Amino acid sequence: MNILRRCHRTALWIVACSLFALFTASTVAARVGSPAPDITNPTWLNSKPLSSSDLRGKVVLVKFWTFGCYNCNNIEPYVKDWHAKYADKGLVVIAVHSPEFDHERSIKNVERYIKEHDVAYAVPIDNDYQTWKKFQNRYWPTLYLIDKQGIIQHVRIGEGGYAETEWKINELLAKKP
Repeated sequence: MNILRRCHRTALWIVACSLFALFTASTVAARVGSPAPDITNPTWLNSKPLSSSDLRGKVVLVKFWTFGCYNCNNIEPYVKDWHAKYADKGLVVIAVHSPEFDHERSIKNVERYIKEHDVAYAVPIDNDYQTWKKFQNRYWPTLYLIDKQGIIQHVRIGEGGYAETEWKINELLAKKP
């Protein structure tokens, strides 16, 4: 009887993981190849607001994060490195701060975090999830790579895939507008 329970639990776990993978893959696939939504949050740190016309001809990396997210903090060194290596080659990094908890809504707390962690790229404040909803985002962290024509070309949810993302950045930078 105990073996049957374990087999049943294992089967349920496999089904749940498969459904999650299927759901995640289908939502990501639906966005790749779509025009990137405008980021119209009124408050931006480290930059003036950037419109789609400001970004035309640039490769854009949009990162959804919140400063209290462990996984978001783990990808930060890679995003900083890409910003440092490729900003002068046409990469624009926009780190959309979408809070998970109440204390993350404070602009002062976000300002403190980006100062303490030397975040040099643009940080729109998305306390009302306006940009989160436009991108149909569901997870922290998520990276969107947008080509020079404003089309989403790559989506990465969570940690990992750093070499693939950097390869894609280089591929998009090399393409003529």
